[in-house]
Amino acid sequence: MSDLSQISLAGRSTLGKAWALSKPYWSSEERWVARGLLAAVIGLALFMVFLDVQFNTWYKDFYNALQEKHVDDFWVLILWFSFLAAVYIAVAGYNRYLNLLLQIRWRRWLTDKYLDGWLKDRVHYRLELKTYGTDNVDQRIQEDLKEFAGLSLSLGLDLLSSVVTLVTFAHILWQLSGPITIPVGANGITINGYMMWVALIYAIIGSTLTHKVGAALTSLNFNQQRYEANFRFNLIRVRENAESIAFYAGEGDEKRSLLVRFLDVWNNFRRLMVYSKRLTWFITGYRQIAIIFPIMVVAPRYFAGKIEFGVIFQTSSAFGQVQGALSWFVTAYGEIAQWRATLDRLTSFHEAIAAARAEAQGATGLQRISTALPALALKDATIRLPDGQVLLGHLHATIKPGEHTLLTGPSGIGKSTLFRALSGIWPFGEGTVEVPPGARLMFLPQRPYLPIGTLRDAVAYPGAAQGFTDEAIKAALVDCQLPQLADRLDESEHWSQRLSIGEQQRVAFARALLNRPDWLFLDEATSALDEAMEKHLYTLLRERLTATTLVSIAHRPSVAAFHSRHLSLIPEADGTRLVSVES
Repeated sequence: MSDLSQISLAGRSTLGKAWALSKPYWSSEERWVARGLLAAVIGLALFMVFLDVQFNTWYKDFYNALQEKHVDDFWVLILWFSFLAAVYIAVAGYNRYLNLLLQIRWRRWLTDKYLDGWLKDRVHYRLELKTYGTDNVDQRIQEDLKEFAGLSLSLGLDLLSSVVTLVTFAHILWQLSGPITIPVGANGITINGYMMWVALIYAIIGSTLTHKVGAALTSLNFNQQRYEANFRFNLIRVRENAESIAFYAGEGDEKRSLLVRFLDVWNNFRRLMVYSKRLTWFITGYRQIAIIFPIMVVAPRYFAGKIEFGVIFQTSSAFGQVQGALSWFVTAYGEIAQWRATLDRLTSFHEAIAAARAEAQGATGLQRISTALPALALKDATIRLPDGQVLLGHLHATIKPGEHTLLTGPSGIGKSTLFRALSGIWPFGEGTVEVPPGARLMFLPQRPYLPIGTLRDAVAYPGAAQGFTDEAIKAALVDCQLPQLADRLDESEHWSQRLSIGEQQRVAFARALLNRPDWLFLDEATSALDEAMEKHLYTLLRERLTATTLVSIAHRPSVAAFHSRHLSLIPEADGTRLVSVES
């Protein structure tokens, strides 16, 4: 399934949600490459377990050679160890490389699918208008997808390796430990493979205590990611509004606001520190005891002359492998907590996209449809705010091609929102917006959007820069009184910060000249320009875009001269009327 938003996560367990989000990749168009890489990584991991078995046998032979003072055997075993170590290092390196390659390919696929789900049907806009139980979308896509792919692979492969290690070394440990008789009753109780049972009990106790010590880490990790994202978002907001903040001399207020956000980071991190310290104490102590514990248990058999000196180290090594495999939950607990927090955040993001997409496709709000008529029309259109409150009610209007129209009304009455409804991005309301078939609409807001990148791309947006010649782009800039930018097409900048708002508005007019839409909506698009520049740009549009119909929101009376029709939104006791004003 390529559309991840169609996957339902409701009622699933944690593992069920993880599998539902993971399965599409392994059956996608990349499945054979993904499965091949996974098979290679698993194969290398199993080969490393085989090498661990060789090392385990080496321990016995090496320490027996030391005990017997066999010099020749000593140097042969040193060479054998060197060979095994070299192979182990090479295999470990390739295992890590292929693991990372699989991670980045999976992350790339997830990123593509979630970007598609977020941007398709203008879901990204709906998520900003209405609360769907998600926040900091940038973090969900950039960080959570990375963590989900990376941790899912590392935890899954580590678990598989632990299972194989357990099966392999449990047999070895069972044979090495032999029987032990506990003096209970007349004949005592004999336990075969007693070291295996000791390792099992040790791991069960460790896993239980680990969960009790670190249970709070999942929620703390979840909150930490959220607080970090909120703090980062506010830092970006200050950076993008640096000029306005400087004009207001608002640095002090901004610092106080940022420190309030950071206080959430600080307080949660301090709690995270306390629980991490306790978990580290326990896990470190658990590991340290595991080093000496098997030697203490097997030592009586050595002192009784039942086993050789090298068997002590072989048994200790085998015990360590079995205990480590059984204690996977203990050692991986921190990563598991982080993975669960990431999964919870990704799940809420996934459900928010699905809910917004369902509303977009549910066709329950204001409808924008294509008709055979050449005119743009509003049919009994009611426009609401996201909370359901009526902003504009029962509007009727028709704008014919070539009928340049000026829209006026009191500030705050909803003129810009009406433009949003005409564009099809405002979903809240009832009624119909009829658009001519195949009509190309372009909207110039008061503050234009300029993508980060080359000036060529910014001027051509939303068209592809490759679709216009350099001469055409330069001519459009010069015509819009921006000759100083004509030779900077290949410069890559954050243009919304480099250009004044007046320059940005002129870039938007150059953009319209290049893209030549059928309908051009201008929402206070000349508010930062003087009347002479405004007159020049409107004259340019009327002369160059003869097939384009202009629809403008403006407060200056001078703009009316470029329009043949004037519509006004008038508030009344029973609602708002859209009336035609005679010139």
